[in-house]
Amino acid sequence: MSAPLVPEVLFVCVHGAGRARMAAALLAQAADGRVRVRGAGGEPAGVIAATMAEAMAEVGIDLAAFAQEPLGEGSLATADYVITMGCGDACPVFHGKKPHLDWAVDDPAGQDLATVRLIRDQLRERIAQLLWVLP
Repeated sequence: MSAPLVPEVLFVCVHGAGRARMAAALLAQAADGRVRVRGAGGEPAGVIAATMAEAMAEVGIDLAAFAQEPLGEGSLATADYVITMGCGDACPVFHGKKPHLDWAVDDPAGQDLATVRLIRDQLRERIAQLLWVLP
């Protein structure tokens, strides 16, 4: 009997240091190994804002543990699901990659801690819904 296939989800945003990294970390925590999770940025930036790190630490997540990669054909090749977050032309959708979702989520960059918490909680709600539809 072969091992069950584990779906891979790729989160994409412009810099990969905000929404995509937060979403990847939240899904990894919630899925508890049932899903492979990665994040990428169209214009990757490695800097994590202190407010994002603090908001995620409040729910037991160290964002530094979730590295981001540059978006490209390689990052898309193994993904079963691609979720973009308002990155427009900086994160082009590669045709043929299905399913693809676009989540309209505010950018946490430059936001105060209260706003970043709201964004985190929006992502948590979407992650919970996503887990219902993943195999």
